[in-house]
Amino acid sequence: MRILERKIGLEPDGRISSLWALPSGYTAADTAVVLAHGAGNDMHSRFLNTIHLGLAERGLLSVKFNFPYAEEGRRAPDRMPRLEATWRAVLAAVLGDPELAPGRLFLGGKSMGGRVASHLAAAGADCDGLLFLGYPLHPSGKPEQLRDRHLANIQCPMLFVAGTRDPLCRLELLQPVLARLGNRARLHLIEGGDHSFRLPKRLGRSEEAVWEEILEAATAWIAEV
Repeated sequence: MRILERKIGLEPDGRISSLWALPSGYTAADTAVVLAHGAGNDMHSRFLNTIHLGLAERGLLSVKFNFPYAEEGRRAPDRMPRLEATWRAVLAAVLGDPELAPGRLFLGGKSMGGRVASHLAAAGADCDGLLFLGYPLHPSGKPEQLRDRHLANIQCPMLFVAGTRDPLCRLELLQPVLARLGNRARLHLIEGGDHSFRLPKRLGRSEEAVWEEILEAATAWIAEV
């Protein structure tokens, strides 16, 4: 595996960092997964780093990147138009690469990162699937403010990885959403997991074991799609 560090230009100005984990034997027209970080972290979070490298170890080109606010060290996330524009710039860089452009492309990420990817897919961005690592279905403590309306416009398959204790994605609210999406959506539950997939100590499972479960579920789903 090789790690490529690349800067990606944004319009009208600015650049963001990205890391491309290139598996051994990867050739153009293989499968790539592009991942975005959540609101409270950058692309160097332990969780995203593990998923990023784990996907590459399983033969997938894996790309992760910073949103502008994270690149600049700011805490407050950029507004949605800026987040979406960043995603588009990253996709253009991946699909426009003369040597690495994939034949199949999956988008996703942790929480907010995956949610922004879903807005692109709902608007018609061409991708083969969406990987949601803790989809933020509603703000914490505000279950009435569902962020699901645009999901009906997504035509590609979707995998929702969700913790059963996630305060931003109550299962009794997520399940009707998935039912409406039909066979486009699949759910993988992390029993006892919160929004960051942390488990109570009484369950006796390590972070690494949970992250390995997520990787196995994601790669199996990608292969099936």
